[in-house]
Amino acid sequence: MYFTEPTVTLIARPQFVEPAHLPVAWKGESSDGERLAEFAGRLCYMSQHNPAGRTTAEYIENIKRQRHGSVLEHANYSLLLEGVSRSLTHELVRHRAGMAYSQLSQRYVDESQANFVVPPAIVGDAELEAAWRAQVEGAQQAYVALVEQLMERYKWVDDKVHRRKMAREAARGVLPNSTETKIVCTGNARAWRTLLELRSSEAAELEIRRLAVAVLRVLQAESPAFFGDVEIYVAADRREAARFVHSKV
Repeated sequence: MYFTEPTVTLIARPQFVEPAHLPVAWKGESSDGERLAEFAGRLCYMSQHNPAGRTTAEYIENIKRQRHGSVLEHANYSLLLEGVSRSLTHELVRHRAGMAYSQLSQRYVDESQANFVVPPAIVGDAELEAAWRAQVEGAQQAYVALVEQLMERYKWVDDKVHRRKMAREAARGVLPNSTETKIVCTGNARAWRTLLELRSSEAAELEIRRLAVAVLRVLQAESPAFFGDVEIYVAADRREAARFVHSKV
């Protein structure tokens, strides 16, 4: 299978349990993650009675405007990312603060039927795609042959699971960066904002920029108060990018 778009699935969100002895005078509709951030912020000043009469969305907008983003760190969201390349995840995992990652292991998982991600720059160009496919398919064939040969070489290893691991960890070296992978990413709302601001910009590499825009759409639907100040637009290069109203919260 050849992927030309990532798949982003929200798999975990915050659950806020309001303490009975510190009730907040909530106004407006909001998600648990947004209420958690508001509760944490109001605790700092014991302003649970909501003297300004703000809705949760207005409260968080004010937080972003003042760049008091620490309260956003209480709300964590986990996403399953599929249809992305290992080239992309090498860049993605550079974002460490406030993020956690668990990625498919090529050492344990058989890649003889691996999928691949078509680089955005060549999508739609039949000649370039044909040349690229020939390369990745050749690499996959080399991987399959190497695994078979290495299994034979290590046949003296009695533990079959360990033998397969030894073969695959050596053979994976021939697989290209375009090999598709799956990864679970968990981050707090502030960390997601930082990551997405950098990776959805026009300067970002095309595949991770495409992913960042897709992630933004998922998180905007889940939490408009946290991510509603972000505008997705078509840039001069005819690809989608995003700009943040409140930068570096």
